[in-house]
Amino acid sequence: MKGKYMAYVGSYSYTGKAKGITVYDVDVEKGIFKERCEMEVDNSSYVIASHNGKNLYSIADEGVVAFRILENGSLTRLNSKNIKGMRGCHLATDADDKYIFVSGYHDGKATVLKLKSDGSIGPIVDGVFHKGYGSVAERNFRPHVSCTRMTPDKKFIMVADLGIDQVRIYRFDDQRLVQVDAIRCERESAPRHFRFSSDGRFMYLMYELKNVIDVFTYESGERVPKFEKIQTISTTMTHKNYSELTAACAMRLSPDNKHLFCTNAGDNVLSVFNRDEETGLLEILFSLPISGDYPKDVAILPDGEHVASINHASNDISFFKVDYEKGLLVMCGRSIPVNEPNCCVIVKIGD
Repeated sequence: MKGKYMAYVGSYSYTGKAKGITVYDVDVEKGIFKERCEMEVDNSSYVIASHNGKNLYSIADEGVVAFRILENGSLTRLNSKNIKGMRGCHLATDADDKYIFVSGYHDGKATVLKLKSDGSIGPIVDGVFHKGYGSVAERNFRPHVSCTRMTPDKKFIMVADLGIDQVRIYRFDDQRLVQVDAIRCERESAPRHFRFSSDGRFMYLMYELKNVIDVFTYESGERVPKFEKIQTISTTMTHKNYSELTAACAMRLSPDNKHLFCTNAGDNVLSVFNRDEETGLLEILFSLPISGDYPKDVAILPDGEHVASINHASNDISFFKVDYEKGLLVMCGRSIPVNEPNCCVIVKIGD
């Protein structure tokens, strides 16, 4: 935990009130951000850091933009690449930072691009457009790719499509994507995001419309991986009061993997779960308001005891200390203004 931390928040910039990425110094002890500067990116809808912490990547109108993270935490632009499709909504890199995966909500495309040794973005390796129909519901009638990640064994790439209610599984040989299987989800459930536990044994799949998290065990395989669903749990304790506007938004694991966090729009709450490291099962601790509107993302500070709620519709970030024993969120600082924030990543700077 020792060291300097920075937070990078992506925002829409079409109104001119934000430049794209806002850079913050992170006060871990107090659990707050302090604004340093802004970087110009056209409509930064999602940001991630490389696993080695040296580079930052952002969705932009032009495709994907790469930055070098300097020793003081500031950013310098490396390059950008067009993804030969409509703008993306989600990014991820593999554990070795060899590839970056772009999810396309609007055109139903998953794109794989090569990353160069300096972190800049190389050529497109492969891309697939999903085909098919969901239902007559507004968000579920055609493909909407919402999350793309490599499996922990580095053999497969999984693509969540909330439009056709599937998570498609592709074998990847550094050149081509070949579909080998799919997790077929409940109709109109809208699988939005998934994450693997740090030991690679469990996968957590969050549904935007069904407002639940499915827990799966994961085992590798030569031709196809093996998934077994072991739990379904609601994303919020207020599930009896769901409206058509309620939607699960973001899901993250704590740094020690002992807790899982999930934000919910509509009722505007953050839910916190205990996670059993041996069984992978979840137990909900609480669902509490985030003092803002549309928590599109949640950032968990390195101590695992403070969180920042990225509130898209109320144009701010709110800060809380998590009391796991009492099941409370305690506000630990004033909310700070930022125009239409979409996503946040926290990066350690230096040793």
